[in-house]
Amino acid sequence: QVQLVESGGGLVQAGGSLRLSCSASGRTDVTYAMGWFRQAPGKEREFVAAIGRRGTVTDYADSVKGRFTISRDAAKNPVYLQMDALKPEDTAVYYCAARDTVYGRVYSRAADYGTWGQGTQVTVSS
Repeated sequence: QVQLVESGGGLVQAGGSLRLSCSASGRTDVTYAMGWFRQAPGKEREFVAAIGRRGTVTDYADSVKGRFTISRDAAKNPVYLQMDALKPEDTAVYYCAARDTVYGRVYSRAADYGTWGQGTQVTVSS
């Protein structure tokens, strides 16, 4: 079993940047496909970005394309989410998620992931 811990959230003005990190502990001999999701108050959890187990394949929600970048050092810890040109509508709790897989593809549905972190708050002021 792997445990995930997110860090890097905070308060930033619109147009600013933040970098989120997701570190895994526990069973790290297995490589995981990773994803970032977010949930704003009163809204459902939504997909933000995903990266394959080897770090060579990525996917993004349309709302963050060109502004956010997900990355990892191959299959190793941690996974990053660089967020630039932040907007007030990016305000949410951000969660990272892991899926044990042998495939190099990415996964964009929350139901595809079995392990989740506790989340980190990102607040963008206008």
